[in-house]
Formats: sequence, C-alpha cells, structure tokens
Amino acid sequence: MCGLAGIARREPRGVAVETLDRMAAALRHRGPDGMGRWAGARVGLAHVRLSIIDVAGGAQPLGNEDGRVLVVYNGEIYNYVELRADLERRGHRFRTRSDTEVLVHGYEEWGTALLERLNGQFAFALYDGRTETVFLARDRFGVRPLFYSEQNGDLLFGSEIKALFASGEVPAAPDLQGLDEVFTFWAARPPRTVFEGVKSLEPGSFAVWRDGRLRVQRYYTLDYPEATQESSDDLGQLDELLQSAVRLRLRADVPVGGYLSGGLDSSITCALAGAMSPHQLRTFSVTFADPRFDERNFQRLVADAVKSRHAVQGIGPADVARVFPEVVRHTETPLVRTAPAPMFLLSRLTRQQGIKVVLTGEGSDELFLGYDLFKETAVREFCLRQPGSRRRPRLLERLYPYLDARGRRGEFWHRFFLDAGQPGDPLFSHLPRFRLTAHIKEFYGADVRAALGRTDPLEELRDSLPGNFASWSTLNRAAYLEMVTLLSPYLLSSQGDRVSLAHAVEGRFPFLDHRLFEFAARLPTRSKLRGLREKDILRRCARDVVPPAVLERPKQPYRAPDIPAFFAPDLVPYARELVDERGLKHTGLFDARSVAGMLRRCEAGTAAGFRENQAFVAILSTQLWYQQFIDAARPSVAGLAPQSHVPAAEHVVVTR
Repeated sequence: MCGLAGIARREPRGVAVETLDRMAAALRHRGPDGMGRWAGARVGLAHVRLSIIDVAGGAQPLGNEDGRVLVVYNGEIYNYVELRADLERRGHRFRTRSDTEVLVHGYEEWGTALLERLNGQFAFALYDGRTETVFLARDRFGVRPLFYSEQNGDLLFGSEIKALFASGEVPAAPDLQGLDEVFTFWAARPPRTVFEGVKSLEPGSFAVWRDGRLRVQRYYTLDYPEATQESSDDLGQLDELLQSAVRLRLRADVPVGGYLSGGLDSSITCALAGAMSPHQLRTFSVTFADPRFDERNFQRLVADAVKSRHAVQGIGPADVARVFPEVVRHTETPLVRTAPAPMFLLSRLTRQQGIKVVLTGEGSDELFLGYDLFKETAVREFCLRQPGSRRRPRLLERLYPYLDARGRRGEFWHRFFLDAGQPGDPLFSHLPRFRLTAHIKEFYGADVRAALGRTDPLEELRDSLPGNFASWSTLNRAAYLEMVTLLSPYLLSSQGDRVSLAHAVEGRFPFLDHRLFEFAARLPTRSKLRGLREKDILRRCARDVVPPAVLERPKQPYRAPDIPAFFAPDLVPYARELVDERGLKHTGLFDARSVAGMLRRCEAGTAAGFRENQAFVAILSTQLWYQQFIDAARPSVAGLAPQSHVPAAEHVVVTR
C-alpha cells in the first residue's frame, strides 16, 4: 500500500524533480518504507512505498523490459499470482515477485481490458512512452483514492489532494457544491470534491490522457439482477466465496492482522483469517469509556474463540477532541461525525504493535442489508402501500426497539420516515437521512445561500442513477444508494483509507471482493433481510464460524462521542477560536448568530440530539478544513491556528 503522484505536460517542457519530491513528501505517511521518482520531457511520476509484497524487489516507478511502460501504484492485486502465470505463458518476462509488475505486463497484453481481470483494491497511473499517454484507473468499489486536476492542458494526479497542492500548480479554493454534498450525503460524490478544480476518479472508472485531453470511461457498473428465490447451492457458494476472499487477502510477505469490532462481519473475517493464517492472528479493537458505544465483551469473546493476540485502543471523549484536527487534515474534507477519530487512533496502535496490514468486515452491511436503514425502508414501504393492514402495528412494534436504541421513536419516526417521500421516489430509502443531515444547511451564511442558489444535490443524484435503477426492488435501490453515497466516498475514505494510511496501515476488505458482491446482488432480498432479521444468509453461513452470542446479536452501529468530546465541560480552546464570531466571519461559510445559539445549547446540555451533534461536528470540522487547506495556501491568519500536537494515546495490550 502506497502513495502515488505525477504530472503530465501538454507541451514537452519537462517535469522538475523538485516538484515531484514535494508531491511525494506530502504523501510520505502512506509509504514510509521507500520513495522513488522518474522525470521525463512530458511526464513525471513519484511514489512512496509501504512494503508488503516482494519487500526487497518491488520499488516503484516500475517498468517493463525496455522501460517504455512505467507504473506507480497504490493497492493490492490479490490474484496477481494467477495473472503472472498467465502472462509468463504468453511470453512476458518478470524481474520481480511483486504484484505491481503484473500491471505493466497486463497492460502490454490486454490494454485497458486488463482492469476486468483484476481482483483487488487499487489506484494506479501508468505512463506509456510509446504513445505518450497516461492511463489512470481505480478499483471497482473505490477502496483506494485517486485525485486529479487539469491545469491549462497539464494533468496533475495523486493519492491525496495535498500532493496536488504541494506541486504549487493547483490552487486551493472551496467548491461550495462539494461542501453542500457533504452536508447532504456525508461526503462529496465523485467526481466532485470539496476543492474547486480538483476531481476524484470515480470507482470502477479509468481515464486516458493524451496531448492535453483527458477521457474518462467506466469499466464496472453495479447491478442487481435479483433472483426470485434462493437456490439450494447458494449457502455453499457463499461459504466458498468467503473462504476464497479471505485467503486471497492473506497474501503478503508480512503478517496480516484483523480489526475486530465484536460484530458479525469482523468476527467472521477474523475467524476465517485465524484458521488460514500461518501466523498467530493479531487482532485490534477500540473500546469506549461511554458504555453506549462500547462492544468490548463481544470483542473479547471472539478474540478468545479465534485464539488471537489481541490489542485494545481505549477511547475517551478527550481522545477524540485531541486528534480531531489531525483527522481532518488527513481526510481533507469536513466531517459530520467524529467516527474517523477512533479509527485514526486504532491504526496508530496497530502500527505501533508492528502490524501494517489488517482485514476488516467493511462492505458486508451493504451487500447483505445489515443497516437499520434497510429495515426502516422495508417497514415504511409496507406501511405506505398497505396502510390498513393488520400487520402494520406488529411491524412497527418490532422496529421500535431499533429506533428506541438510537433515540429515534415518536415524532422523529412520523416526521422523517412515514412522511419522507413515496416508494416511487428513487431516493425513497434515503430521504430521511438526507433530510436529517441537511439540517446543517440551516447554519449557512447568507453569501453561501446566495452562491448555491437553486443547486439541488438530490436532483443531481436522481439524474445520475443508472438506466436500470427503476427495475430493481426498493431494497436493492437502497443498497445501491448506500454503496455510491456512503460506502466509497465516506466509509472507505474518511473512515477507512485516509485514517489507516495516516499511520501506514493497509486495510483489506474480503466482503468487497467483486465476486462476493455479484453473488449477493443476485440473491433475493428476503435471503438477506428476512422480516427484520438482517444478513440472514450470512448468519446461516456463519453458524459454525463465530460464537453463538455474536451470531445472534443485533447490529450495533459504530458510533463515537460527538458534542461531548469537545466540552469537558468547557469547549476545547482550538474549537472555541474557530467557531467564535471572528473565526466564522473569517471563513464566511456559516452564520455566526445561528452558530452562537447552538453553542449555548451545547454548553447547557440541551442540544437537539442527533441533528445538532451532526451540525456542531460539521461546522467545527469545516472551520478546521478551511484553516488547514485554504488558509494554508495564503498568508497566515494570526490567532486562528488549531492545536496540532497529537500526544500518544493510552492503550492496553492483551497478549497470549
């Protein structure tokens, strides 16, 4: 796992090595094990390396036999062994044992069709000196990031946006529509970002640059060809796919650990990995001082069952506030939750314990309908389509415990669920969440409101939906929306790649093996959500894999302290400086009077639940983001600097 950066010039005026070095330095946290660069008349490539496969021989940029095709690459190609054997049979000669070299020879053999053969998580840039083209590509689900900016016909690209800014050729300016999407979906939707003139290559897409022109094309699309009934061999096929996905993701020349939340998905992943790994499995968990968020009992149960060597990162509210500025710097975007902060601390602990690769259960909820959102969607649809049914009260009574656990019963239910659109609306499943998050926009300043005008991110999302979207069931539409609005741009990014690679830890996601996704997409939705029992087929498959207490426990959403993290009991100093009247007027994004009213409610402990928790975190993180990226590109502004020191967090290590 690594970081890449590069420049392609429309005119052959050269790429300065010093520029490439600055871009690479901005990414050094992603790849502390090595650094390489190559500069030519039109194209320059830079790379920082986290050595996992072929530790001694996989340095980049890496070329073909005559050096006319070069690649810089971030990620893993899990089926590289099989692809290499195929390419060798076709006459290609390999100089290393790395998966990286498969990309070079695979491109020579198959061109852009190479992408369809890859099983992996990747972003790469390949320079073909024979045709003076640059080929950019990103994996199917957007596990690994790739950003780019076109400047007067030149193309600049990198694993993180800060590398583009480090070039000195890309200006840092807010994209208000990108910010508006964050305050609707929790993240800007690719290709848009929160920076003007900076784009994110969409998941499942590639781009070809030549002579100053860039052409973007999709090579993979999500589809849900739902079967009418579950077949007799589906359970066995799911077991085989899970085994294969985990086995492939254990391929490494370093030990592979696991993140263990105590939920079903990470427990399955760690149990399978523990049985297959040549090493004693190392597992890592976060625990919370607040019992509402804590899952330590289930984590210990699974760690004992798989006989792992287990380490725990304890999280208190002060820990979240202490690292939050650093988290925003790494995520490069405003956040509406503090949830990435504990993951930032967990990855640091993981690296301190000598592990730089971990398996996680991410993606399972989207594939097997694990979130409460899917239950709520099913019940809302039934209640609206059959308002007089005798089953309606029983369904609501069964759903209420889920709502009660999150403080979402009563008025919230009626206002945001039963009244949030009709089943015919393509966004029916997600309108309650989108409208709840949009409460943040009530704090916009007048200039922001005027600049956004009639911009409507919901209409843009509706317009972007695939042509066959209407033919899918309501629950599969919901699954698609969850994949494209939350999984890739937020969960795999701000809560995934960006905070794990901040400490040079690579996450691997067996549930996001594309074969497993395609299997799950073909299943009848009732095989996944049976009544209000989520992940039904996955639970059946895991009966002999995880402890019964974990197998039967309901989904517990991962959460972290929000407003309480910043009031102990007074607002932490850096936050007070950023959200006071002076700080807010400096950025001009939020109305100081409205924010002051919310702060008074926060200090009094009367903030309006989930909505104002989101709003406070969003406003504070936006102020931090503006300071760290927009102000950083301008002369310093006295008195607005946040605390950047991140002291070592306490942790407890349990060993066997």
